[in-house]
Amino acid sequence: MLAEGCSFVKGAALGGLFCLVLSLLASFSPSNQPGSEERHHHHHHVQAPSNDELKRLSDSEAEELTNQVRVYCVIMVQPKVLVHWAAAVDTWSKHCDKAVFYTSESSKALEAVDLSEKDDWARLRKALKHAYEHAGDFRWFYISQPTTFAIIENLKYLLLTKDPSEPFYIGNAMKSGELEYVAYDSGIVLSYEALRRLVGVFQDSDKCPMRGHSLWMLSEDKQLAVCLKYTGVFAENGEDAHGKGLFNGKSIEMLIKDSMKNNPQNVVEGCCSDMAVTFSGMSPNQMQVMMYGIYRLRPFGHDFHDWLTFNPPEGSEND
Repeated sequence: MLAEGCSFVKGAALGGLFCLVLSLLASFSPSNQPGSEERHHHHHHVQAPSNDELKRLSDSEAEELTNQVRVYCVIMVQPKVLVHWAAAVDTWSKHCDKAVFYTSESSKALEAVDLSEKDDWARLRKALKHAYEHAGDFRWFYISQPTTFAIIENLKYLLLTKDPSEPFYIGNAMKSGELEYVAYDSGIVLSYEALRRLVGVFQDSDKCPMRGHSLWMLSEDKQLAVCLKYTGVFAENGEDAHGKGLFNGKSIEMLIKDSMKNNPQNVVEGCCSDMAVTFSGMSPNQMQVMMYGIYRLRPFGHDFHDWLTFNPPEGSEND
């Protein structure tokens, strides 16, 4: 009888503990946070301007817009990915108006801001705070990993008619449960207003903790989305004028292979947008090949009839 009583007490205790864990998990769920009802948001899409829209711009308006869209690139690196770090330095990052590399620890080989932080989320927070404090007149911020290749001119084209005083959070929008977020490996774009709000909520450890809670561990991109959601900023999918995604979670090689399998009659059309901004999972050699194909190879006598020109940053050594 005593043994049965002990078993009952143990069962009740375990049941109570289980209920407590479920309650805690619910309290940490992004979909159950205070104010979520007032901030209900239907996921929407951010599209690049069409040629017809650009044709309506006067020459002075077009020139003003191209000069206004300047991109600060926040590139997260670590010494253990030194070859990818070096490849990013030597390739696409030269097309950023300002490229700053943020590292977990210093490296004698390459220049970067040493954040002396091992935790991925805490390091990303510190990098974004540093970028905000050193923004100057930059109003667009592109956050990237060194294995992602970015075509900055196409990013500028996407942002051309967008107002950075509005809270934009753009990229390859994904969904996990009720949480919509932008995938880190495809690159993340923040407007100045979105970054301002984000840095502000960093001060609130209840809404945006620096260290993930043991019962609710999230990846950096999901944690970023949770913090932004508290400020009324939500994930938006970057697309071209035809609705094709611009931020790719795969390398161009893998996208072409997928298209050859799924769209054998029209591989190019089924692969990716002509105005793609990013490709993920790129090796250093693939990045060099991309630089050749995008910036150096030219068919003689062919004019692309682009309505705008994004000039390289003054003093840059880009292709």
